Amino acid sequence: MGLVTPSGGLLFWMVIIFGVVFFVLAKFGFPIITSMVRKRNDYIADSLKEAEQARAQIEGVEEKCRQLIDEARQEQGKMMEQAQTSARQTIEEAKASASREAAELLAKARADIALEQREALASVRNVVAELSVAVSEKILREKLSSDEAQSDFVAKAVDQVREQQQKLS
Repeated sequence: MGLVTPSGGLLFWMVIIFGVVFFVLAKFGFPIITSMVRKRNDYIADSLKEAEQARAQIEGVEEKCRQLIDEARQEQGKMMEQAQTSARQTIEEAKASASREAAELLAKARADIALEQREALASVRNVVAELSVAVSEKILREKLSSDEAQSDFVAKAVDQVREQQQKLS
């Protein structure tokens, strides 16, 4: 049982060696270890502060991104509305222009038709007048073959012209 219960001398030397080792560690080892632990704690605290600052910056950037996205959507909506307004206005202008051109073409066509109609009527009147004169000439030559018939005809024609002039006056 000597191994389980130490003797007094062994216990004495163990306490002395433990004291020397503790003194050496307390004098040289513990200050280095505690300073390293303190440095590590400071480094961790600084890292946590930096991480908190980075998180705050990221939140700020995210908020700015959201604002930019909202502004971009609003601008897109405005641009779409302007494009639609411009398209409607262009279509209305094109319709109005087409209507004006159609009205101008219709008026020109009507004027051309009226002119052609007048020219055709004038041409028909000329032809009818020429035919009438030709027919009248033939009839008058046959009827007015004598001098007396010619004198009567001229007198009647002069009387008719005078009556027409009196009606017009």
